[in-house]
Amino acid sequence: MAYHQLLDATVNYLEGERSHGRRHVNVNPEKLSVLLRPLPKHSAKPIAETACDSMADLRAQALTCTRCEHLVASRKQVVFGVGNEAADILFVGEAPGADEDAQGEPFVGAAGGLLTKMLKAMDLAREDVYIANILKCRPDTPNQRSGNRAPTAEEMTTCSPWLHRQIDFIQPKVIVALGKVAVGGLLEMENAPITKMRGTWQTYRGIPLMPTFHPAYLLHKETMQNKRAVWEDLLAVMEKTGLPISDKQRGYFLNH
Repeated sequence: MAYHQLLDATVNYLEGERSHGRRHVNVNPEKLSVLLRPLPKHSAKPIAETACDSMADLRAQALTCTRCEHLVASRKQVVFGVGNEAADILFVGEAPGADEDAQGEPFVGAAGGLLTKMLKAMDLAREDVYIANILKCRPDTPNQRSGNRAPTAEEMTTCSPWLHRQIDFIQPKVIVALGKVAVGGLLEMENAPITKMRGTWQTYRGIPLMPTFHPAYLLHKETMQNKRAVWEDLLAVMEKTGLPISDKQRGYFLNH
């Protein structure tokens, strides 16, 4: 703004001098150098520095985010997150799929249906927890009619601060990271070895974090062993948050 004001004032001054018949003007070189400086590029304020006093403010800003032009061009809507904003348990996935992009809510497709069943087995509903993703927009799939792709490292670096701010507001007792992308995005790891990390407590900024398999993985490899592995992870989460566990729940997916 100051640059344009100075430029306008200079033009007005020169036009005034010309109207009085003057053809030569003495200019201070230092003042002229200000006008010769390149106009600074304006960039979006870092997400971490955006002013917001509530989750509602954060949501409003995220819904208009244009930081990833290629995702903005292909998305139907931003998928911010859903659930109890004071939840003890936060579930984090990787990115919206086609169903999520269409409905604006995370985990509403086939994997979302399985996540809902997992919550029910814990005697919880979607409204009792908070559900979000590392990426708020569906990764674009150029020249591909269907299917999904994993977020790139650059996309996660650009978008994950929205999630970090969400976590600051929610302050959950436990975070459940669903799949290697969620684990890597939260713990800032490349190629997180989910098969090795699954079931072992990690820490995100002082908050216990449980890595486990993504529901989509269970849909593709729906073995009793994999189901039991994920259920043991959820049992650990229930114990950590003080949820009651029945004998029936402890026996889920055990081979008899």
